Amino acid sequence: MTKTIRTLLAVVFSMMYGEIWAQKALVLENSSVKIRWENSAAGWQIKALSVKKGSKWVPLKTPSGEGTLLFSTEKPKLESDSVFKSITGNKFPEDAYHYQTKQWAESTNPVSLNTAGTAAHFYPQKGIQNAPNQLTFEHETEKARVRSTWRFDPKFPNDVLVTQTLTSKQAGYFSLATPTLSSISEADMAWAAVPGYFQGNYMQPNFALAYAYGHGVPTLPVVYRERSASTLSPLVTIKTGITVSVIPDPDYCRDPWAKDKLTLHDWNIGLSHKNRKAQLAPTLYYPVLGEPKSDLKAGETVTFSFRYSLSEGDWFSMINHAAYDIYQLKQTLELRQSKQSLTDRIQKMHHYLTNPKTALWNIEEYKGLKIGAQSYLGGVVGSQRDAMKNSDYGAIWMLANATRDTLLTKNVLPYALNFKFTQQITEPGFFNGALAGQYYLAKRKKFTEEWGEVVEPIAVTYYTMLDLGNILLFEPDNQPLRERLQAGAEWLLKTQKANGSWSVAYDRKTEQEAFLDIQDVRPTFYGLLVAYRILKDPKYLAAAQKGADWLVKNAVEKGSFLGVCGDARYAPDFATAQSAQALLDLYDITQNPTYKTAAIQAAKVYTTSIYTHPIPNRTLKTVNGTQREDWEISQVGLSFEHGGIFGSSNAHGPIQLASHAGLFIRMYQLTNERIFADLARSAAWGRDAFVEPKTSVASYYWRVMNQGSGPYPHHAWWQIGWLTDYLMSEAELRSGRQVTFPRGFVTPKVGPHQSYGFAPGVINGQKAWLKIDENLVKIDNPTVDYLLAESEKKDTLFVILLNNCLQSTDFQITINGKPYKKQLAGAGFEVMTVAK
Repeated sequence: MTKTIRTLLAVVFSMMYGEIWAQKALVLENSSVKIRWENSAAGWQIKALSVKKGSKWVPLKTPSGEGTLLFSTEKPKLESDSVFKSITGNKFPEDAYHYQTKQWAESTNPVSLNTAGTAAHFYPQKGIQNAPNQLTFEHETEKARVRSTWRFDPKFPNDVLVTQTLTSKQAGYFSLATPTLSSISEADMAWAAVPGYFQGNYMQPNFALAYAYGHGVPTLPVVYRERSASTLSPLVTIKTGITVSVIPDPDYCRDPWAKDKLTLHDWNIGLSHKNRKAQLAPTLYYPVLGEPKSDLKAGETVTFSFRYSLSEGDWFSMINHAAYDIYQLKQTLELRQSKQSLTDRIQKMHHYLTNPKTALWNIEEYKGLKIGAQSYLGGVVGSQRDAMKNSDYGAIWMLANATRDTLLTKNVLPYALNFKFTQQITEPGFFNGALAGQYYLAKRKKFTEEWGEVVEPIAVTYYTMLDLGNILLFEPDNQPLRERLQAGAEWLLKTQKANGSWSVAYDRKTEQEAFLDIQDVRPTFYGLLVAYRILKDPKYLAAAQKGADWLVKNAVEKGSFLGVCGDARYAPDFATAQSAQALLDLYDITQNPTYKTAAIQAAKVYTTSIYTHPIPNRTLKTVNGTQREDWEISQVGLSFEHGGIFGSSNAHGPIQLASHAGLFIRMYQLTNERIFADLARSAAWGRDAFVEPKTSVASYYWRVMNQGSGPYPHHAWWQIGWLTDYLMSEAELRSGRQVTFPRGFVTPKVGPHQSYGFAPGVINGQKAWLKIDENLVKIDNPTVDYLLAESEKKDTLFVILLNNCLQSTDFQITINGKPYKKQLAGAGFEVMTVAK
């Protein structure tokens, strides 16, 4: 081939693929997305961007393509130099909240507020189409060269894959933002979220409300950390029905336990709903300015890959796409294998809780009664390590009735019941019928709240209505208890506002409302639903509906929720999932479809409180001297106590107390949305690395791994409660509702799991009572769990088998000494019926 022919061919090839930097237009187009760039004196700008919706193309109004490069000659300072106030004009947060003041300061430093460094905004100087449907852009400043390649993902036609490479030209700290595809006007926003931090359908001008509570979308272009981001997918849903998100390649995620120590606080990727100019546009920053990867010498290079996802559908479909298609949720569930069955954990915790030494059980004299509770060694204002608390009365009474264990019926129940009687305020006055406090301080002989001298309506719902209600399901004729329940209901009626809501709290001394800067967007109404189910007075149902109607409008529809942990200043938490179950229970009674729809929406929002990253694998890691495979300690599938910038997730990671698991199985039944079942199972299966071998009690916070209950021995009751609720819900789902047991009320505080065993269930058409007896059944494979029930005539034993892994499982079950060989398919189910 002659040189002339080679030159001609090169020119032809260049013309075919546009390999001429001076051309006027470049297009990236497939069956789902069209992007057109045009060249001008300013550089290459996106002039048209459209997404296929059904049979029509929907244009995004303000396409852009602008890039942003951040630079600083020195490491940005870590200290905050900004002051923010609540809507009442007070300093936020108050100094008393020392857990939060540190995190607030960290989250309001220049890097987090996106004011650090200098920003160079640019449209690329050069553009090239160097292959079919692949573009390359280049830009150069005095600080750095930036090169990016763009192409479609062949598996997901709505995704545009981008790789950016930054090469420094001088030493300093660099951060490169993902280019702005399109800025979205506030008027066109239907929903925006950085999952794990906030979600909402309106802009919130008060920064404290938006940033600390997620009550509305922040107006500032803040940059969020990975540590409390549940799914790495900042997103905006437009009113046209198109959702825009930007999702980092999984290889760039920070690993919370990278090798042999905690790396939870590493910050690789910054996430935001806005660009540096505060335009609404999902944006990622890599590296984060001031973090180790951003410190470059002249000539050093850093590369980052991500994807824009532009699709027909809402925010929830985008969460599914990120979790399943990018972060491989289904495949990671396949790794989960239990070394100890959930049933065995319940049985072992039974023994832990009936031993006063391991359970830290105390009996104290108070107001002429002997009251019993477990030591609580966490933070309580005024505590001298003498705080006491009980949790999950539904689980306590359930276990006592299902086992008939006198160590519970004689040594625990009477004193736990007396604790309830003395916990309610009986003196005349405004607080008559309200709660004296969650905790009892033995040395000072008084009840108190977690963080201050306040009385909270939600606490009355929890520790009067729910606890007493669950006991009354087992003891329906306990008249003194019914009177206490009625007193609590009347106080909730008295304090309910005309619009159906309640105050967050009242000052115990002045009787004035406290926390005027936040609304009680929590399921406080549920206490009146309990009163209606027990006492049958229709006025309680009417008031519960009024409260629920307000909650639907002000919390569920807006995406604004509040938590119940006083020491975290009520940062949003597991009460969001509890709201879903509360609304579902109200739907069961009223059959009003509004409550069912709202329950599903609240549950969908709660999926953003559960980690879906990083992708688990089988890499060996050293954890406190023990070798573990990565999946064993994975955060994927675990929820956090409270997230956002205020929550414990920032310091401790997620929690093992997966109260939502049963609710999510019920939601899967209702919606057929697979993510509910997969997240529930990810939380429950194969979590042995967090279970203390001696007691079978799981740790609370992820970061402590398998150190057991620590200062929270009462958590074992919650663990028995949620594990039972999960297993019962799976039995109902997998049996096609041939196994059903009536559910009681949700547990106080930690989430939506419910009590069982107060009434017979139905198994294949026969009535049966829940039974717990660890000596009747033995199974040689820990992935297989079982539940026991006994027929009303006590002549038949039902053994409900659940294979809690995705692989087919062979096992041997021994019932009353007789062995049976069995096999169950992945997530399989069987009921064995044995004559007694």
